[in-house]
Amino acid sequence: MSGRGLILGIESSCDETAAAVVERGAHTLSSVVASQIATHALYGGVVPELASREHLRAIVPVVRAALSQAGVALADLDAIAVTSGPGLAGALLVGITYAKALALAADLPLIAVNHLEGHIHAVLLNERESAYSGSMGNDDESAPEDDPALALVVSGGHTHLYLACPTGNTWQYTLVGRTLDDAAGEAYDKVAKLLGLGYPGGPWIDALSQFGNPSAVPFAFSQIKTKLHLAGKPPRTKAARTAPIAGLDRHFLFSFSGIKTAVLRYVELHGLRSEAEARRDALFTGPDAPARTTVEAALTVTGKPTLDLIASFQHAVVGDLLKKTFAAAESLGARSILVTGGVAANRELRQRFTAEASQRKLSVSFPTLALSTDNAAMIATAAWPRLLAEDFAPPELSADPSLALGAPA
Repeated sequence: MSGRGLILGIESSCDETAAAVVERGAHTLSSVVASQIATHALYGGVVPELASREHLRAIVPVVRAALSQAGVALADLDAIAVTSGPGLAGALLVGITYAKALALAADLPLIAVNHLEGHIHAVLLNERESAYSGSMGNDDESAPEDDPALALVVSGGHTHLYLACPTGNTWQYTLVGRTLDDAAGEAYDKVAKLLGLGYPGGPWIDALSQFGNPSAVPFAFSQIKTKLHLAGKPPRTKAARTAPIAGLDRHFLFSFSGIKTAVLRYVELHGLRSEAEARRDALFTGPDAPARTTVEAALTVTGKPTLDLIASFQHAVVGDLLKKTFAAAESLGARSILVTGGVAANRELRQRFTAEASQRKLSVSFPTLALSTDNAAMIATAAWPRLLAEDFAPPELSADPSLALGAPA
């Protein structure tokens, strides 16, 4: 490899078109994200066909903006990295097709990156940025030197626990635990929609939870039992397709479909459905709706029982994530915990994880808020060790919506 170690990252796995230029996996020169929230908010969730269409519209200007902001041209790059999975097939194909065309035109190597690995490297990028200096002249200087860490990837589409271990110029990942059904962020979105709040649901619930009593509704997570009829095979759920469960310790498995159903039953039993419908109409209906979609406006149409429900829901979900993550860290002897993904931006999650880690004398790290959600800087960062190892994608690279990361423990 010659040059500055510049990698152009492209990310299009779900509902955000992103491009970034990162130097040697440690210094972000540019990061551009085109969000589709306004498009999908009308439907309360991501519509795959619309996501693909929006990626087609945004991919060229987003990449051009990333190169322009970084002050580089294609000829200055050492490689192009792109998310190959997991994610929405059509969305992934937009990024992959464009990345392959750019790599071919510029005669640059193409590096395929797992979206989940990208999220893990978002935390590492955040830590390296502060220590970065322009004197990193040798390729070996930025090779991973960290100790093994337990990584919790928690977002709208994923809730996974990995043991991440640096090995030379590469990283090895061992699957420790994951959700059997809904991801944590998906549960947030569905509960928010049920309560007449906006999409994405995480920021709404996190903001409103501060005004409720987290002990008002006693939500509980029952112990996950091994389903004998599956014989170690994954259940037929979206999350299960991206990682097997055979051999995983059930104490490190998550399930969020139950609490989502519990919220629904609570709403029905306590007559909160009409309030939710009125709240949806008050906040999101009419030409002046954008001016009313604020937390302050939501508080004027949200009663104390609903605020208590929201606070209790968040307290229970964060508590379950915390309990199983730290139990896994103790079991594996991990001294460092990385928490990443969209839900890692949650205020209560950061506070409680930080407090628990301090009490246990463990290290816990989070990405910046901008790096928590989907972005391309994390993809370019994860590609840096692969560039050093000359681990390039084959010409026939295509989208893998169910791409798994790591082997089970």
